[in-house]
Amino acid sequence: MGDVTLDVAEGVATFTLDNPEVRNALSEDMARRLMELCDEVDAEPKIGAAVLQGSGTTFCSGADTRVLLSAEHADRQSSPTTASIYESFLRVGNLQMPTIAAVRGAAVGAGLDLALATDLRIVARDARLIAGFQRIGIHPGGGYFTLVGRLGGREASTAMGAFGEEISGERAAALGLAWEAVDGERVAERALELAQRAASDPELARVTIRSMRLELGPPAVAWPTAVEIERGPQLWSRQRLQQADS
Repeated sequence: MGDVTLDVAEGVATFTLDNPEVRNALSEDMARRLMELCDEVDAEPKIGAAVLQGSGTTFCSGADTRVLLSAEHADRQSSPTTASIYESFLRVGNLQMPTIAAVRGAAVGAGLDLALATDLRIVARDARLIAGFQRIGIHPGGGYFTLVGRLGGREASTAMGAFGEEISGERAAALGLAWEAVDGERVAERALELAQRAASDPELARVTIRSMRLELGPPAVAWPTAVEIERGPQLWSRQRLQQADS
């Protein structure tokens, strides 16, 4: 179910989510592949920056719910897919070089979490950032409240997570959830321009981003803790949804 590809050029690693059938939704296999590629990139000291993007016109429509909402994976005790997807967010967030998400189209649920796991975001003006959990009747996951709250604050985190508000790329930049909103056709170009600047001195880039993360994080609740806090309620909400359908 889908793939993640890696291209390395001029010291920049570009990860591309490729699952067009479901608008680049993240499957367990894709999450595991993404983590493997992160290990490869970290092991190459000449890589000084990374860009994460989606193929086509969508960044990531979330987790692949064809698996997640099945009876097997709604069970609290059997959630390997959920665990892999959450681990992939954390792995991206711990890459040893500065990271940028290039967001066009929609970033929904797990896709939003994944974009926010990077150090910086360049978004299309008309991109759609959607928490999406409330719309399908499940509790937010992946450390959503910490990820949104540390960038956009309590209001944005609550509006999107509890009330189902959707924001555009332009609004995301105004709220501090993205560095810059540009025309859609310029998103990849702008992200690469910034990445190449950092990658010109990969050793410095890696040391600098490590210092930034140590100084500015973790937030009040550590991100891995937030993942655990949300795991139980989200799995409960999936069970409830499954029971309602049966």
